[in-house]
Amino acid sequence: MLRSFTLTLIVLLAGPFAMGAPSSKKAALKPAAAKTARPVDAGSGADDSNFDAQAEQQLLVLANQARAQAGAAPLQMDAGLTAAARAHAVTMVQQQQLSHQFSGEASLPERIAANSPVRMDQAGENVALDVDVQQANEHLLESPHHRENLLDPAFNVAGFAVVHDGARIYVVQDFGHSQPNYSADQTANLVATAVNNLREQQQVGMLQQARNNDLQATACGMAQQDRLTTVATHQLAQKDHVVTYTTTRPDLLPRGTEDAITDRHVGSFSVGTCYGRSATYPGGVYWVVLVLY
Repeated sequence: MLRSFTLTLIVLLAGPFAMGAPSSKKAALKPAAAKTARPVDAGSGADDSNFDAQAEQQLLVLANQARAQAGAAPLQMDAGLTAAARAHAVTMVQQQQLSHQFSGEASLPERIAANSPVRMDQAGENVALDVDVQQANEHLLESPHHRENLLDPAFNVAGFAVVHDGARIYVVQDFGHSQPNYSADQTANLVATAVNNLREQQQVGMLQQARNNDLQATACGMAQQDRLTTVATHQLAQKDHVVTYTTTRPDLLPRGTEDAITDRHVGSFSVGTCYGRSATYPGGVYWVVLVLY
């Protein structure tokens, strides 16, 4: 009788993760530490015939049945996550073993970023070796770590891969939490609202928002350079208060920004934002520059 084997993983899209023995790691993607400055101060590459698309769809149906029983919303199949899962499944077949990352292989966050344009702040992965889809699903649900991934209400998109290897199947389940696809203007408006909400809470008076079209380019420059402090932000800080940070939730202000934003001596502000992926944030984050006058 063939035995079943499984591994599970939940990771930050921008952070390192454990691999090997079954493990679970869960967290929301945390913004980088805010910087405040004051004036002068794949696809898999394999043929689609290698994959059992019907079995992959069956896994999704079974997963969503279990999620419905647990009160979690159904997962939506994402083509990019499916491509990432299939790429890893092929590698496992080639290596004849289970792992979340082999030597020379891209990490889960990198695989997802390379295959899917969906903006995600959290991802997870189950991998398994079993005899058929039904038993694979049952064994995954019987394991606390794998069950946690399958039933996690935070996950809303997924991509599953099933590859046959003789009498066995290799299974990869990649999960993600998809976020709204805000435009630069929408993101700036969310940041502006958060700024004045904080000012109102601290009873220091609302600020007037001033439009500065150059700030979006400044924010995109931070993303391209993968750093919060650039030549452009340094130049801004020569005469104004400047706050730069990254976030997956533009409606929330990160810790460390309160003092600058609630300063009673400022009366207006401008916001520049840019969504970008980098080596530090392969899954992508919003890069924000906030100038207070």
